[in-house]
Amino acid sequence: MPLVRYRKVLILGYRAVGKTSLAHQFVEGKFVECYEPTVESTYNKMVVVGKDEFQLQLVDTAGQDEYTILPHSFVIGIHGYVLVYSVTSLQSFQVVKTLHNKLYESWGKTRDPVAHPACPCCVSSREVKTDEGKKLAESWGAIFLESSAKESQVTQGIFMKIIEEIDRVDNSCSRSTGCRLM
Repeated sequence: MPLVRYRKVLILGYRAVGKTSLAHQFVEGKFVECYEPTVESTYNKMVVVGKDEFQLQLVDTAGQDEYTILPHSFVIGIHGYVLVYSVTSLQSFQVVKTLHNKLYESWGKTRDPVAHPACPCCVSSREVKTDEGKKLAESWGAIFLESSAKESQVTQGIFMKIIEEIDRVDNSCSRSTGCRLM
């Protein structure tokens, strides 16, 4: 029986961009139309990626803005990040840039995996073009996906990709630098 590995992923973004909807869709397999604004919620789900089994803990945070001070709990013990913005809000896109910069300042020179989904993708009132999101994600070395929390398959893909990226970074760290967890 393979060893179950634990992964903790933080979901960050401006308020009302779909963070909670993505988490619900991934964990419960359903889209939730209405809910109270999130203060902070934690979701757990066992997932299999390839031959490996992971206990994934998702931390769904309250919406942030450009003035948010990130607590240490948003950095310590986190394996990866999902930074979410809405394609219908340029402000939410700007906030994601600010959040990434704050996280980078907190990490120092280490690179934690980042997924960068844009929600919702099926709208006509776009303020953020797909190419802008792709370019930003590429500049960070992040995974980019456009999604709608109504689409289970794409939502599943976001969290599976972040687990794969965490695993890739972990494996490259132990091979290339010989670092060990003590």
